Parts: sequence; structure tokens; C-alpha cells
Amino acid sequence: MTSSEAPADGIPPRPVVGRLPRYAAGKPPAAVEGLASYKLSSNENPLPPLPAVVEAIARQQDFNRYPDPLSSRLREALAEFLDVPAEDIVTGAGSLGALNQVLATFAGQNDDGKPDEVIYAWRSFEAYPISVGLAGAESVRIPVTADGRHDLAAMAAAVTARTKVILLCTPNNPTGPALAAAETEAFIRSVPSSVVVVIDEAYQEFVRAADAVDGLALYRKYPNVVVLRTFSKAHGLAGLRVGYSVSNPGLTQHLRVAATPFAVSQIAEKAAIVSLQNFPQVVERVQMLVDERTRVAAGLRDLGWTVPDAQGNFVWLALGAESTRFADLAAARALSVRAFPGDGVRVSIGEQEANTRFLQLCADYTKPSGPS
Repeated sequence: MTSSEAPADGIPPRPVVGRLPRYAAGKPPAAVEGLASYKLSSNENPLPPLPAVVEAIARQQDFNRYPDPLSSRLREALAEFLDVPAEDIVTGAGSLGALNQVLATFAGQNDDGKPDEVIYAWRSFEAYPISVGLAGAESVRIPVTADGRHDLAAMAAAVTARTKVILLCTPNNPTGPALAAAETEAFIRSVPSSVVVVIDEAYQEFVRAADAVDGLALYRKYPNVVVLRTFSKAHGLAGLRVGYSVSNPGLTQHLRVAATPFAVSQIAEKAAIVSLQNFPQVVERVQMLVDERTRVAAGLRDLGWTVPDAQGNFVWLALGAESTRFADLAAARALSVRAFPGDGVRVSIGEQEANTRFLQLCADYTKPSGPS
């Protein structure tokens, strides 16, 4: 083989890449004759961006220029909206991009060759193990409780001298429950202040639990807390990839070093700003989805299904070994849902007709008898 020829099976990546799970995005719905197809597999907002946002996007023309690497206008708008200093905000390509910046900054492979540890609940956001592994750190997964909640006591007990970051996903994706304020603060107090605690609030606008945690309240009290939020869900801007973290200067001074330059395009920044300026309309749309979520969850329980407390824009069916079969049945009805084989099925709240069809599927569903 000459120096210009690559091996037939390609160039091997770093060993860690071969050990990582593959991120499986929600599949588009299959076409079924006579039925409108609906995608309920990616926790997307089924509604388009606000009209004012669409108009602002149409007017944008400066794509021959690089965007502001600091997203200064968006950070100023968020600072006023959230009542936090703009210096405490670091933008990223969605909340996942912001998370990757946190991990790149605070968790990875050390000079002695030993990896840091990152603790998170499982099952939780599917990208966590991928992001942790690529950062060079080691995942410590703590199983969720039977009702889909974080086992905070077990997570606290898992902290070691190598623990550098803890991820709290609230509401938890894909199971749905949100963390309570009191339990979260008690947890933060129980772990070393040198451990970065990330409160991932991608679905914060959908939460209606009276006792739910407010990440920003804890960021104001604890210097080791980082809050992640995004414009992908409530604002309907998933395709533009704009999110951010909020943390104290002791953290942001380092996060800016790891931040990906130009991660947020000027079109994404403008869209996010205009959406913030019209936030009352966002709230109205979110409430429509929350009302549908309430209808779906209540309908499932009326049918005898056990559904964890749904505080995001999705519901969770703990179908275990039947997860893939259920997803196939949904596909036959022109519905795409997100199966996690062996664990369960996550179904996003979508259009009213889609939600009604999903409920009908659940009414008709019969689990096979005998061992699964």
C-alpha cells in the first residue's frame, strides 16, 4: 500500500469513538395511503415560528459576513428578559452546543491519563453519553426511579474525587418528570462546591408543576450551577440551532475560551431576539401544546396506561421489550414515534389530529401474551 492509499475499511478513529452509542434522530413518518403523516419522534414544536420571526428571517441578507462570535445583541436581549447580567450568558448551537462547551471546559482527560467523571440520570437525554465520551470523560449513569424521576440520593452517593460535572435534565427527556425546587437545592448542597452542576432546562417553558425547580434561582445562589436553555422547543426554532448557558463569572470566564466561534448564525440570533420581543405569543402557543399534553396524558390514564408526570412536550410509555413493535404499529398509522429499544417509547405532543390518532392506537393496542 502506498502512502496515498487509505485502508479499505477507512482510517480508524480514536478508540473512544468506537465505544460510543450512535445518536438516533427521530425518523420522519412513513407515508400511508389515505392518512396524513405526523412526526411525533423529535420533540419538535409542531407550530412554525411566529410570523414576526419569519418576516425577520426573510429580511436577513448579511450572510456574506461572519456573525458576532459573542452574540452580543442576543445576550443583551436575554439579559433584560431573564434579569441576569449579559456577561453571565454564553450562547451555543442549541442547548446541546452549550452543554458541549461546559464539558469541554470542565471534564475530560487529565494530564495523568485518568478521565474525569460526569454523573447523570439514565435514561435521560440520548446525547449525554456521546458528548461526555467525546470530551474524554467517563459517564456515570444512575438509573431513574420506576416513575421516571432522577434518583438524587443515588446520584449524590456516586460522587467521587474524580467527579467534575453532574447533569440534571429537568423535565427529564425522555421520561417527563421535572425536578422539584427543594430536592434540587438539597442535592446541590450535598455535593462538593467544586463540582459543576448543570441544570438542563430545554423544556422549561412547558413546565406547570407548582414545585418545579427554577434553574435561574439556583444559579443566583450557587456559583457552581450552570443553566442550559434553548430556543428550539417553545420558540419553534429547532432548525436554527440557538441555545445558551447561564452561569456566574467564575465559570463563564472559562466557558468563553471553549465556546465554538460563530456557533450562532446572524439569522439564528435575529430570530431569537424577535421571538423574545413577541414572547406573549410564544406563551400562547406553548399553552396550546400544554393543553394537548394534558389531554393526551389524561386520555392514556383513562385507558389504563401508566404515564409518568409529563412536564415537557412529550409523554413516555415504559413498554420495555415491546417498544420497537409499538413504534412499528404507530408507523402503520402514519405516526412516527421515538422508540428506545428495551426501555420505552417517547411520543411528542403534535397536532391535535396526530394526538387523537395516537390515543386511538393506545386504545387498540394489545400487548402479546406470554414472555416478552
